Amino acid sequence: QIPVGTEIEGMNILGLVLFALVLGVALKKLGQEGEDLIRFFNSFNEATMVLVTWIMWYVPIGIMFLVGSKIVEMEDIVLLVTSLGKYIFASILGHVIHGGIILPLIYFAATRQNPYLMGHSEHPGALCFISPSSVSSSATLPSMMKCIEENNGVDKRIS
Repeated sequence: QIPVGTEIEGMNILGLVLFALVLGVALKKLGQEGEDLIRFFNSFNEATMVLVTWIMWYVPIGIMFLVGSKIVEMEDIVLLVTSLGKYIFASILGHVIHGGIILPLIYFAATRQNPYLMGHSEHPGALCFISPSSVSSSATLPSMMKCIEENNGVDKRIS
């Protein structure tokens, strides 16, 4: 049985995005009457950012216990440590080459400025090294937005 257009299960992301855009335009067109709903959505966004920040700080503890339980179940710890050591070394080497050489070269080629003097944007970049759980962009988003707004002076509507 071959699924046809309407038989495919899932979320209609394009429709959701289009509805959000049209709703935003309609609320702005309402003027003062739409401001209450806009303030509600802004407050809801702030509350969601606080929740994501809490999750970002407590998830590494849960992941540590999940990984720890699997390590305890293993029989050959030496094999685990050597394989994990090789993986960690390769990962750190890749990050150093990419983040320390390749990205600064691209930045320099595009802007002709020293990439190592970029200002106050080091915090969100360093955040991704805290744990594997915070590599997600949704986990680093609140920190990045705060850094951009407070340290670099970017307007909140833009960030």
